[in-house]
Amino acid sequence: MQVFAPCLSVDAFAGYAPVPGTVWNGVQGKMLTALVLVLAASSISAQQPSSPPHAGGGATSLNSSSNLPVERLGQDDLIGITVYDSPELTRTVRVESDGEIRLPMLQQHIHVAGLYPGDLEKVIRVALVKEQILVDPIVSVSVVEYRSRPIYVVGAVRNPVTFQATGTMTLLDAISQAGGLTENAGGEILVSQPQVTADGNPSSLVQRIPVHGLFDEVDASLNLRLEGGEVIRVPQAGRIYVVGNVNKPGVFPITDGIESSVLKVLALSGGTEQYSQHTAYIYRTQDGNGQRNEIPVELKKIMDRKSPDVPLMANDILYIPVASGRKAAFTALDRMAMLSVGISAEILYLYR
Repeated sequence: MQVFAPCLSVDAFAGYAPVPGTVWNGVQGKMLTALVLVLAASSISAQQPSSPPHAGGGATSLNSSSNLPVERLGQDDLIGITVYDSPELTRTVRVESDGEIRLPMLQQHIHVAGLYPGDLEKVIRVALVKEQILVDPIVSVSVVEYRSRPIYVVGAVRNPVTFQATGTMTLLDAISQAGGLTENAGGEILVSQPQVTADGNPSSLVQRIPVHGLFDEVDASLNLRLEGGEVIRVPQAGRIYVVGNVNKPGVFPITDGIESSVLKVLALSGGTEQYSQHTAYIYRTQDGNGQRNEIPVELKKIMDRKSPDVPLMANDILYIPVASGRKAAFTALDRMAMLSVGISAEILYLYR
């Protein structure tokens, strides 16, 4: 209803005019001023719209400000349930280990695991009506926190991390969450994804993803989509030990796969020195028994391209021995050559 403010004219205060022939005194002036202020305040308040009654009649609302993507609910997820005009039913509830939640006044437990929040709203509404708690309830469900969709990234990454898979998540996204691979990362990434067998038992599927194909060749089929529950392991690169008659003995990582070769590690070690034997040896530990086998390698034939390169595996030791007989012979020849040079120089000096 529209209310009009009264006109504050002089005529409105005709009844308050002094008797003719009299003079306004101070008290009368103050009374008139106060009356004017009261009427002005009443007119202003009359024009203000009245505030509507509180919607919901005291209902409590649980609003989540996290804006989490809508995913299937699972164990340990924290959900907010709002029942209109029923503050005793409005609360946050964590999904228990059996995938159920319990609400006050409801005798039955509500199975939550595998449902979307919209589906859970319908289930709670039906339960409240079935047990004659409410006639026509209005239920709203939001996700406060996800805990049922963990992804673990461990191994040769800069920051091993565990986080929740919300929204679209891929293998590259997970590695990015962990800060990327370290310098000593191996050539493969192992991804364990949860599975369920035909008889309903939990299992896991392990996939080997080559680092070169994922990062360098940008093979989209290798960038697996993650749903939660995956364990991503990045093993450290295997190491090969090179000792003996080489320019730079040392330990060299296998960065391009699960194995290397004799020629590759020779290039990394700067090549062989003089007087090397034609045969080198690989010392390899057999799985299970811990014994180390000696494998001869025809190094001279490999260098002359008369024999194929020999693969090396992680933890192999490549030993290149010195040909002591050849070295001794060359040493004697070197000494004779130096002696001949010295004698020739002495004769030339005497001749002059």
